[in-house]
Amino acid sequence: MRLAIQAVFLLATLAWLVAAQADFYAVLGLKKGASDKEIKKAYRTLSKKFHPDKNPGNEEAQQTFIEIGEAYEVLSDDEKRGKYDKFGHEGLKNGGGGGGTNPFDLFAQFFGGGAGGGHRGAPKGHNTETHIDVSLKRMYKGFDMDLQVNLQGICSDCSGSGSADGVNHKCDGCDGQGVVIQVAQMGMMIQKFQQQCPKCQGQGHLITNPCKKCGGHKVQREDRKYNVYIEPGTPRVHSYVFEEEADKSPDIVPGDLIVQVREAPTENMGYRRRQNDLFRTEALSLKEALHGGWTRKIPFLDEESEVVLSRKKGEATHHGHIEVIKSHGMPQMGVDDSHGDLYIQYVVVMPMGASLKIRDEL
Repeated sequence: MRLAIQAVFLLATLAWLVAAQADFYAVLGLKKGASDKEIKKAYRTLSKKFHPDKNPGNEEAQQTFIEIGEAYEVLSDDEKRGKYDKFGHEGLKNGGGGGGTNPFDLFAQFFGGGAGGGHRGAPKGHNTETHIDVSLKRMYKGFDMDLQVNLQGICSDCSGSGSADGVNHKCDGCDGQGVVIQVAQMGMMIQKFQQQCPKCQGQGHLITNPCKKCGGHKVQREDRKYNVYIEPGTPRVHSYVFEEEADKSPDIVPGDLIVQVREAPTENMGYRRRQNDLFRTEALSLKEALHGGWTRKIPFLDEESEVVLSRKKGEATHHGHIEVIKSHGMPQMGVDDSHGDLYIQYVVVMPMGASLKIRDEL
C-alpha cells in the first residue's frame, strides 16, 4: 500500500508542474491573511483527518492528504508564502518551492513521528533525549511549543569534509586503505595481522588544510528548532520521536531525537491526576457538613468553566464522601469528545476542641 501511495504522490507532483492547483489557503480552509498559528492548526487537523492510515483504500483522501501537505509546505515558509501571495503558483516554479517535499516526511516532522526512511549502510548514532516540564493545566488544553535544542551538526563551511579546500588527500601510510599490515616473528613462525592505520586513524585520507570553522573535525554545535504539539490529555510522561535528528556526523546515520514531555507539579489548580481521571479534595466546615445549604464554584483547568458543588439545606455530607462528576476529567488523548471523570473527596474540618467521639460519629 505504501508503494501505491508514493506513486500517487509522484503523479500529483508531475501534475503540479503542468496544471494549475487549487488555492493553498482554500485547501486548508483559511483566508489569505491567516496567522502562522491558524495555518499550523488547520494542517494539524486536516492532515490527521485525511491521513491514508485512517482512510485505507480511499484514493480521494490520499490525494487530499498530498494537497494539504503541499499547501502547508508553502504557507508555513515565509519566503515561499510571500512568492505565492504575489505571483500564485507561477512564483513557486523554477526552484521557488512547493510540491517537492514528501507529505509523509512533512507529517512525521510536524508530529514527531517516524518518516520510515531507509538507512544508508553506515552505523546509526546514539539517540539524544531532552525533556519538557508541562503543567497539568496546559496538558488539559493542549498547545503548540517551539523547542530549540543544541545538537551536533555537519560543519556548514566544509560540508563535513573537514578540509578548507574540500580536498582530502589519500593517506600515504596505508595507501588509502585505512589499515596497515604488521608482521611479527615468533620463533620460527612469522605472523601477519591487520590494524588501523595510525597516521589517518583508519580514515584512509588526510586533511592537510583543516577547515577554520570546525578545525578539521567535520562537525560543529548548532541550535535546531522543532515544533511540538502537546495534545489535550497528553499522558503524564509521553515521548515524541524525531527520527534521525540527533547528533550528526558524515560517518554515521544520526540517531533519534526524543522529546519527553513530563507533568510538572505546578499550575494544577488543586487537581490531581490518575490516567484520565481527576481528583480534588474539598474541605467543609462542621456546620456545612451537618446542615448543608451551601454552594461553591471552583475554577477548572480550562480556565473558562467552573465546577459547581452544592448541598441543599438539611443535606448532610459525611467525612470522606466521594462525589463523582462524569466526563469532567482529562481529555483522552487522540479521541474526540472523550474525557475521564472528576472525583471530589470531602474532608470535614473539625473545630478546635471537638471531642474524639464527635469526630468518630462524623
